[in-house]
Amino acid sequence: MTLRVANIIHDSVTDGPGLRAVVFFQGCPRRCPGCHNPELLEEDGGTDWSAEALIEEITRNPLITGVTFSGGDPLAQAEALIPAAEHLKARGYSLWLYTGWLWEELDGARLELAKLADVVVDGPYDAAKRSLMLPWRGSANQRLIDVKKSVEAGRAVEW
Repeated sequence: MTLRVANIIHDSVTDGPGLRAVVFFQGCPRRCPGCHNPELLEEDGGTDWSAEALIEEITRNPLITGVTFSGGDPLAQAEALIPAAEHLKARGYSLWLYTGWLWEELDGARLELAKLADVVVDGPYDAAKRSLMLPWRGSANQRLIDVKKSVEAGRAVEW
């Protein structure tokens, strides 16, 4: 399976803690009004990547301690993305994931991928609740979900 990738940033400090690689995936079914990345909504943009090539690209920088999956919406490509996430976690990278889906809506491959993350930033962007004062999210309705604690509790637990 291939992944549709719009862009990769190799040294971000704004998409989670520490120095991170950020992968922006192409395609999002949510279509939130005021989307921060409207050019990533359509599925036919970006370029095709294999999970192996993506891993190789991310791991080239020895200073990176974390990886953030953003978009578009990475959960729109969950099944194809799971092997890369498993590999990155096995190598010790912190993994954050941004999605327009709520934690409570996740099932199947989307939930399987989300469970590999340390933190999931969930919820659709809401322009009416936009805030530049919130760390690591665009609108006040979005949550920082502590995945390990959420899985243990059987409900969304904020980080």
